[in-house]
Amino acid sequence: MASPEKAAALARMKLLATGLLVAVTVLFVFARREGLPWLAAFAEAAMIGAMADWFAVVALFRRPLGLPIPHTAILPRNKARLADNLAVFIRDKFLDTHSLVGRLRAANPAERIAAWLQDERNARLLADRLAVVAVQSLDFMDDRRVRRLVLHALRRRAGDLDLAGTVGRVLNLLTEDRRHQGLLDDGLSKLADWLGQPGVQQGFAGMIVDVANKEYPKIVAMLGLVGINPAELGEKVANGIVTGVNGLLAEVANDPNHPRRAAFDEVIHRYIERLQHDEGFRARIEQAKRDFLAHPGVGTYLQGLWEDLRGWLASDLAKPDSRVRRKIASAASAIGASLATNPALRDSVNEHIEQSVEALAPELREGLSRHIAGTVRAWNDEDLVREIEQSVGRDLQFIRLNGTLVGGLIGLVLYAVTHLIS
Repeated sequence: MASPEKAAALARMKLLATGLLVAVTVLFVFARREGLPWLAAFAEAAMIGAMADWFAVVALFRRPLGLPIPHTAILPRNKARLADNLAVFIRDKFLDTHSLVGRLRAANPAERIAAWLQDERNARLLADRLAVVAVQSLDFMDDRRVRRLVLHALRRRAGDLDLAGTVGRVLNLLTEDRRHQGLLDDGLSKLADWLGQPGVQQGFAGMIVDVANKEYPKIVAMLGLVGINPAELGEKVANGIVTGVNGLLAEVANDPNHPRRAAFDEVIHRYIERLQHDEGFRARIEQAKRDFLAHPGVGTYLQGLWEDLRGWLASDLAKPDSRVRRKIASAASAIGASLATNPALRDSVNEHIEQSVEALAPELREGLSRHIAGTVRAWNDEDLVREIEQSVGRDLQFIRLNGTLVGGLIGLVLYAVTHLIS
């Protein structure tokens, strides 16, 4: 909507132009009564010029005096064509892909982003804005209907997942270049370290003694009679078991061709084959997956997990010294520093931005063009006329002023020429 200042300025210019018309009309009457032909010629031509230009200016916006004169009220009558032409003009002159990419390249957005992010205040501002978005997202996700929809979507997507085939493909990938043997080596090393811990050996010894007391109480009693401590015996047996197992683990780890490795290969390949081609095995896995997803406890667990996560995030984001905000601000500053010191990274960011603009520009141009045309078409005729007239009408009133004065001068010249010829 045009400002009141523009409306007031237009009214003043209209009053001035109309006042000048009234003035030359009075001057014409006075000159004719007093017998002043030169002045009358000037005033008469000025009147004609003023009224002609008044008609021309008014005809742009409405019908002069409300009369159905052809080719008047030009703007409201041609609103649709005006809307289309304006949209095409903006689309072709301001939004063509080449111009957009050129302006973007000249702006060097990566360098501007780097400078902006390196300012600590901007990094904190970005963190604060993202925190607001996060809080609003949490509030949105807290809606019971949204939670139900998300849970349903997760279950549906998980239900559509070919679990057996996916596991088979993962295992097949792990076996390429014997990578699974590396995993076996790591597992053997971790198991050997665990078995070597004193607490583990003591635990085994205690388990052996407990089992012996429950299953073979008489034998344990006889050991006591002959002076053998069952606890010490259990510890020796546990140490022997651990030593034997560690020896086997070391043997497998140090021999790339050990039979246990071949057996491990066979087990892995057999499971891959069954996961990919054994329909009965695949069906059992799918049924187990469906039973798991349908269990009420799964939904309860996921909801509880979400509540815990949401509660922690909401509590942290509400604090002035929020850890999440600090992490976001720190990450933003780090990104800015990397962009500032790494020309290759800046070039990469600029190239990706330019590629995105090139890909989106045609759709953006057409969409914005349709939006402009549709918006102008939807305007009320009176609103359109008022907006345009208040925007440019003040300048158009100078046409009336110039028409009055120039018309009068032309009339004076014509009168002089006619008088000299006669």
